[in-house]
Amino acid sequence: MPVVELQFAGLPAHVRTARLVAAAMGRRSGLTSSQLDEVKLAVGEAASRAVSVHRRNGSVAPVVVRFCDDDGSYTVEVFDSGPAGEDVPPGEGDGSRTTARELLDIPATQSPDDHPSPLPSGLGLALIEGLVDDVTVGLRDDGPGTRVTMRWPAQPPARHEAPAGQEELHPWADEPATAATAPSSGPSTAS
Repeated sequence: MPVVELQFAGLPAHVRTARLVAAAMGRRSGLTSSQLDEVKLAVGEAASRAVSVHRRNGSVAPVVVRFCDDDGSYTVEVFDSGPAGEDVPPGEGDGSRTTARELLDIPATQSPDDHPSPLPSGLGLALIEGLVDDVTVGLRDDGPGTRVTMRWPAQPPARHEAPAGQEELHPWADEPATAATAPSSGPSTAS
């Protein structure tokens, strides 16, 4: 599948669209239902984080989300245009970032629910790391901002072989792969 790019204004209402597109593309890439649940949650968190960065900094640039499944994995990248590394908590110096518990500075014996709000920045990224095995966070290559890259192993959808004499159907459509159909404008009469 070629790279598909979604761009939207930094408004919270568009986060749902990013989640739905991510799930639809993931389904086409052959992700399992549990992986699709992870995709929706992780992309929602990454897109919410990007929208938050845009709103705080008054950015008029769009939030960009890219979807690709070229290398046997389904990849989603979310780009913001805020200051480099904003809302990215520092790690231990070994390339890792802090966990949600460390970020909230919660002792192991205390419940996270006992911690007062507001929640610190970077909590969304800690949640994403808990959901997705392959996550990288870095600077954008094409300008200011941060890139969050998430990958899931994908199995290409099984091809449906058509019985002899019938055309093959796309796995996502009810129309034959080679037939060009036009909507009907009503009943037709043959003379």
